Amino acid sequence: MHKPKNVFVEGAITPQFIAESIAKHSTKTSIGAHDIFLGQVRADNRNGKRVKSIDYSAYTEMAGEVFHSIREEAFSKFDLICMHIYHSLGKVNAGEICLFVFVSASHRKEAFDACRWIVEEIKAKSPIFGKELFEDESYSWKVNTP
Repeated sequence: MHKPKNVFVEGAITPQFIAESIAKHSTKTSIGAHDIFLGQVRADNRNGKRVKSIDYSAYTEMAGEVFHSIREEAFSKFDLICMHIYHSLGKVNAGEICLFVFVSASHRKEAFDACRWIVEEIKAKSPIFGKELFEDESYSWKVNTP
């Protein structure tokens, strides 16, 4: 059993944060593969309106428990050495990163399989809500799609 971790980052997840996370793993020499998923806010067009950003909110205590459960299940299903999940809260502009999943294993197949499984579980189960903010200052609530 692993200790629950705070997965939330205020605002966009920066390239510097991602690079620092990767760099911290260079001393873990049993790792043979990393797989990374980066979820980026798209400038979708909805009914003639362009999305300029998404404002993410969550019931953080419940969402934290869901993320911890996904993390624990991933460690039991896959032969992982290390795994991190980070999700944005607050406003994230189109083109910026809102989800960072970083998986490390001895071999690539485990890393690939685990990363995909984790992302799908997050999309299906996490109580995170996104309000799409349009260029005209109107908004609509985002619906997760597979």
